[in-house]
Amino acid sequence: MRYAYGISAALLLAGGAATFAGFVPAGAQTAVNENTAIRAAAPRAGAPMSFADLTEKLQPAVVNISTTQRVRVNNNPFAGTPFGGLFGNRNRGGNNGSGRTREAQSLGSGFIISADGYVVTNNHVVAPGNRNATIESITVIMPDRTEYDAKLVGRDPASDIAVLKITAKEDLPFVKFGDSEAARVGDWIIAIGNPFGLGGTVTTGIVSAIHRRTGQGAYDSFLQTDASINRGNSGGPMFDLNGNVIGINNAIISPTGGNVGIGFAIPADVAVPIVNTLKKGEAVERGYLGVQISPLSEDLADSLGLAKNSGEFIQSVVPGEAAAKAGIQAGDVITKVNGRDVTPDQTLSFLVANLSVGTKVPIELLRNGKTVKINAVLGKRPSEDELANNSFDPDAEENAMGEDENGESAQATAEALGLSVVDLTPAIARQIGAPASQKGVVVSTVDPGSDAAQKGLRRGILITSVNRQSIRNADDLDNAISNAKRQGREAVLLQIKRGARPTQFVAVRLNEG
Repeated sequence: MRYAYGISAALLLAGGAATFAGFVPAGAQTAVNENTAIRAAAPRAGAPMSFADLTEKLQPAVVNISTTQRVRVNNNPFAGTPFGGLFGNRNRGGNNGSGRTREAQSLGSGFIISADGYVVTNNHVVAPGNRNATIESITVIMPDRTEYDAKLVGRDPASDIAVLKITAKEDLPFVKFGDSEAARVGDWIIAIGNPFGLGGTVTTGIVSAIHRRTGQGAYDSFLQTDASINRGNSGGPMFDLNGNVIGINNAIISPTGGNVGIGFAIPADVAVPIVNTLKKGEAVERGYLGVQISPLSEDLADSLGLAKNSGEFIQSVVPGEAAAKAGIQAGDVITKVNGRDVTPDQTLSFLVANLSVGTKVPIELLRNGKTVKINAVLGKRPSEDELANNSFDPDAEENAMGEDENGESAQATAEALGLSVVDLTPAIARQIGAPASQKGVVVSTVDPGSDAAQKGLRRGILITSVNRQSIRNADDLDNAISNAKRQGREAVLLQIKRGARPTQFVAVRLNEG
């Protein structure tokens, strides 16, 4: 089971799972949730009905997934210490200290999506438990205890989805995906899985939230439920009352590891394109604009004169990528992608990553208070590791800047922003790593109690523009601050640069007075 404070390795458990016998497989090439009689089973007004008939139809397509792993164990008790080399080559087996291996098992859930045996589960259910482990075999266990060797067709760690394939002599019971976009908060759902290796287990609840974010990257948009989703439920299906799969059970929030009624499922609308790609044996490629973004916080919104949370702010544009080719600029606010609003629930990263590479996508943005419509042809999203390496860290320590004789900025800037600046001279430019042709001012001192200090401004940072207007010296900065005050702005938008890193916009609140 994954937890919201991190993706756990597959649960290592010994032993098999208890099972249920006696089901009758569905007919050839017919989904077990195809029967329209299921649709008549709706809750009576004021109270839920029994879920027995619906469960009886669906449960045969939900399977247990078991993996056998080989884990390398280091025999050297001093491994990882300065003394490791003294004892690392004395194993009796003559394996030069590489250690022995042991077997481990993991359990999870999955569901069959076709009569010919394609199975969907979570990637972490069939992934090695740690870097010293390798998967030796994957077994799919049916509710009637029938076991099949499974082949890993494809996996996508970013979305935590994997597809397996089993081969049977007859058509297998299977279920279909439904429309998770139609799910509403308060709808009844049924979760079927295999917690604790007990065999098929059914829990019910409601949809607690949609588009729930948990900080898991570009695919961070989940269905939240209060149905019990325990260890071993990972990869199992979440059904609506029509018997359609609207989610893949994936994670829980829990301070103790136990269920506290906050579970998450990957929405079907997110999962289906990924599953279809993996079934073909292809790698999942995600759309990419090539921008660094920030949420439109209250301070950013105030500095731009916009409503907060209505779009995302472009901090910088990667040269040569889709955004740059389409004419998107640093300082733009993207409000719509492919006709869908950019919001805290549907972020720019989420909307773009769920589009195919090469898609020509219409984008609406705000630039200097005006709506601009453009089309961008999406590129291929780099790996998460590559993106992390290119990210801008506003709290990184910088080298101290040498003293300069130019003096501090004018009074308005010092009082309003809580910082002082000096003009950028060639000597200072060399010290902070700025080009000789660069224009702007350099922060010399910052009041620790100011909003500027809280936003990460410190000595040695270069300020190049205020409210999208370039500045050449301290007088320009002073005039820009005075103009912002006359316009009734409570914050100003500073474009800053740290060393050789990309420029970044920071909204800084003005001091009263």
